[in-house]
Amino acid sequence: MKLLLTSNGLSNDSISKALVELVGKSATETTVAFIPTAMNITTGDKEWFIHDLSNIQKQEFENIDIVDISALPRDVWRPRLKAADVLFFEGGSTFHLMRWIRESGLIDLLPEMLKTKVWVGSSAGAMVTNPALSLSTKDVKIYYEETFGSASEIGLGLVDFYIRPHLNSPDFPNATKEYLENIAKDISGVMYGLDDNSALKVIDGQVEIISEGEYLILNERK
Repeated sequence: MKLLLTSNGLSNDSISKALVELVGKSATETTVAFIPTAMNITTGDKEWFIHDLSNIQKQEFENIDIVDISALPRDVWRPRLKAADVLFFEGGSTFHLMRWIRESGLIDLLPEMLKTKVWVGSSAGAMVTNPALSLSTKDVKIYYEETFGSASEIGLGLVDFYIRPHLNSPDFPNATKEYLENIAKDISGVMYGLDDNSALKVIDGQVEIISEGEYLILNERK
């Protein structure tokens, strides 16, 4: 299984190069299915979303499809995901994305799909691969539960560690070194704090840090 788990998408050349290495062919030969579902319920300015799409466009992929698994019937989105080399899960709400991965039925198809495809996650799209969504902001969980009736913290468990994106970002005041060190005390597993120029390249459970910025490793195994 190959994953590229990012804080901010393809934000620099090192992360973009890591994706090419995972896919095993040039960007111009690579097809991408961009899944925007996580951002559907986020409010406010969407400049960050446009920025992520712009960085994807800059790679000059052969084909970029936009596939919302919450808006399309399974018999429509399934062949479009199957046709892609890369499944790119955008950021937004981890709870909303995880809900639709389950409710759409994609969760049942992922084990087979990820034998040949690369999962790229940006922010929430990375966090849903964790064993649980417990690192998501509590007020976001409360809002989602009140608005949609439930907010399960069960993640996909594609990895056995935890990611907290946006380290030291002014847009995420809780994502500081001190805050992450504090919450890591309640996490039984390794936790990576990634800034917006960092990512994890994962191949069959083996983790490589890709960074042109800053990152933290907490609860590191001895």
